Amino acid sequence: MFSADRDIRYANQMLSDACYKALPIRINLDLIAARESKAPLIRKRPLLRVQAIHMEEQKEKKPERMPRPSPQPHVQVENPFQTPQTGSVASVASASGSYFIAEEQAPPLKQRKFKSARLVGEYEKPWVKEKEPRKIWDKVIFFGFLIVGLGIGAYICYDGWRSVPHDNYCPLFEDDFRNGINPEYWNHEVELGGFGTGTFDWTTSDPRNSFTDPEGLHIVPTFTTDTTDITEAQINDGYVLNLTKTGGDGSCTSTKKIPGGDCSVRSNITSGSIINPVRSARLTTRGKLNLTYGKIEVVAKLPKGDWLWPAIWMMPEKNTYGEWPTSGEIDIMESKGNYGDDYDGGRDEISGTLHWGPTTVLDFFWKTTGKRDIRRTDYSNDFHLIGMEWTPNYIYTYVDSRLAQTVFVRFSTKLGNLWKRGGFQHMFVNGSALSDPWSQTGRPNTPFDEPFYLILNVAVGSTTGYFPDRQGDKPWINFSPTAGRDFWNARNSWMSTWGKGNERGMTIKSVKMWREGKC
Repeated sequence: MFSADRDIRYANQMLSDACYKALPIRINLDLIAARESKAPLIRKRPLLRVQAIHMEEQKEKKPERMPRPSPQPHVQVENPFQTPQTGSVASVASASGSYFIAEEQAPPLKQRKFKSARLVGEYEKPWVKEKEPRKIWDKVIFFGFLIVGLGIGAYICYDGWRSVPHDNYCPLFEDDFRNGINPEYWNHEVELGGFGTGTFDWTTSDPRNSFTDPEGLHIVPTFTTDTTDITEAQINDGYVLNLTKTGGDGSCTSTKKIPGGDCSVRSNITSGSIINPVRSARLTTRGKLNLTYGKIEVVAKLPKGDWLWPAIWMMPEKNTYGEWPTSGEIDIMESKGNYGDDYDGGRDEISGTLHWGPTTVLDFFWKTTGKRDIRRTDYSNDFHLIGMEWTPNYIYTYVDSRLAQTVFVRFSTKLGNLWKRGGFQHMFVNGSALSDPWSQTGRPNTPFDEPFYLILNVAVGSTTGYFPDRQGDKPWINFSPTAGRDFWNARNSWMSTWGKGNERGMTIKSVKMWREGKC
C-alpha cells in the first residue's frame, strides 16, 4: 500500500530535474491511486493528467544549477479503476519558471470533411492531341525488328528441319552381342603390318582382345609380353613372329599376294625393327554383310589411353575403281584416346571423313571431313549413338542425333563428280597427267556407289600422320624406321594413362544396319 502524496512528490522531483537541465519536456503522467487502504476512500475523481511544458529558453551556454523545488503540499487523486475520467481541473505551479496544467479531459479533435482535388468537367488535354513522331518511330522500329528477328529464327529452324532427309529404310541387320560374337556376320582380321596406316598393334582373334559380356562387345588392347610367351628381350631383338600358313601358325588373314610384313616380322636391334608390342582386335563384316545406300547406327563407348585409335568405318568389298583411296573409304567415327585437356583433338572429339582420290598422295579427305566436340566430359565416360546415312545424293555422319552431324557431303550433277570437285584434271604426278577413274559411271557420287563392309577396331599409334608430330609429347616421329621401338621404349610416359580393365578398350553395345528403300 502506498500514498498518492508520495507519488506527487516523486513526479515533481523528476520535473524539477528536467527543468534544471533546460530541456523542453512534455510529460503525460497518469497517476494511479493507492491500493485499498484502511482509511475511507475520498469521493471519486477523474484520472489526473499532468502536462509539463518548458516555457523559458536557455540564455547562457552553461546554465546555473537551479535549486530543487519543494514538493507541493497536497494533491488529491482517486483510484482510476473505480472512477470514470470526468471531473474538475487541478493545477500545480512550480518555482522554476515552468508551469504544469492538470486538466480534466483533452478537447476533442475537430474532423475536417475530406474535399477531393479531382478536376470535374471537361478540360483540355494537349498531350493527347499532340503526337510525337519520334516516340512513334521508336516503337515501330523496335517491334518491326522484333517481328523480323522472330521470323528469321523460325525460318532457320524450319529450314534445318526440312534439310534433314527422311528416306525410307528397311532393317537389314542388328546385333547386341548377347550371344557372343556371331561368326555368321563377323570376321577377325589377323595381321602385323598396320593395314597401311603403320600402327604398332598386332590384331588377333585372342578372346582377351575381343570378347562379350552384358555390356556388349569389348575390343581391348593388351601388351604382348602379358598375353604371349614373347619376352621383353625378344621384342627388341632376335625373335621371328610368323603368322603365315607356310612356316607359321597360319592365323594371318591378309589377302595380299605378297603379304610381307602383314604376316611376319623379325626383331632386330640394329635396324630398329621390333615385334608388335601391343595386341588388339579388328572385326569386320567383309564377305558376309555389306551395304550400298542405307543407314548404320552403333552405340559405343570409346577407350581411355594415350595413342589409342578407336574407329568405326567402312571399306569397299571390291576395289572396283582401283587401290585405296580410289575406291573410297567411309570413316563413320574416329577418335584418339588421349585426354582432351592435354591433347588437342583427344577423346572429347570425334570425326567423320570420306577418303577419295586418284592416288595415295592425292587423298582429298580434307575436303570431306568434320568433327564434333563434347563439353565438360568426353566420349569415354558414357555410351553414345554414332550413325551414318548414305544415299546417292549425300553421305553424312552424326553423333547422338541426326542434327548433330560431324560431316555432310552432298552429291549432285550441279556440283559435278568428285573428279571435277577435286580439280584433278589440272594436276600432274611425276610429269604425267592423271587418268579419271570415276567419270565413266556418269554418277556424281562415284566411288561411293559400290558395296561397303563395316569395320570395328582399336588401333595403337600410327606413322602416317593421324597423330601429328610434336604434339602432346608424342614419343616417336612419323615415317621413322624406329617409330615402333621409340613408342615402346617410352611406355612409362603413356602406360599409366590407359584405363583400367575394359576402359582401355572400345565397348560396342549394339550395331544396326538398314538398307535404303521400302521393305
